[in-house]
Amino acid sequence: MTRLKRGPNSFLFIVIVFAILVQHADATAMYFTVPKGEETTRSISLVDEDRVLVKFTVVGQTASTLDFYITDPNGDVKVEYSMGTVSYSLVCDEAGEYVLHFSNTDTSEDKEVYLDYEIQHYIFGIPQNLFLTLIIVLVCMGAVATFILMGKPR
Repeated sequence: MTRLKRGPNSFLFIVIVFAILVQHADATAMYFTVPKGEETTRSISLVDEDRVLVKFTVVGQTASTLDFYITDPNGDVKVEYSMGTVSYSLVCDEAGEYVLHFSNTDTSEDKEVYLDYEIQHYIFGIPQNLFLTLIIVLVCMGAVATFILMGKPR
């Protein structure tokens, strides 16, 4: 009888499955300074049905407000704020590059911005993680059914 070494093959299979199924997290936290009299931009690439949560806080020496707006791939303004703390949720209806604009043209001091945004990908209206979990469950159920049907004597 020949005995197969299953350890290395099983480990390789598990590593390949995890490499395929594990997605990179699309969350970003950053800190930057918007100089007085200037505008700073940050870009986000989105696809249809993505949901984005943008949060930021502005810190200044005398006033902690900043003009903020988001433009879509066509250059249309999606939202405008003139505040120091913003939490905004956006559902992407058009794929492309969305630009976050932080404008400090009206003040005479530099402003510090603490930006945090999170992108959730959706597939067929279902969150990506849930969709992948459903696929894994269906594959496992198919494997169990195949194992049961192949094990029955005829």
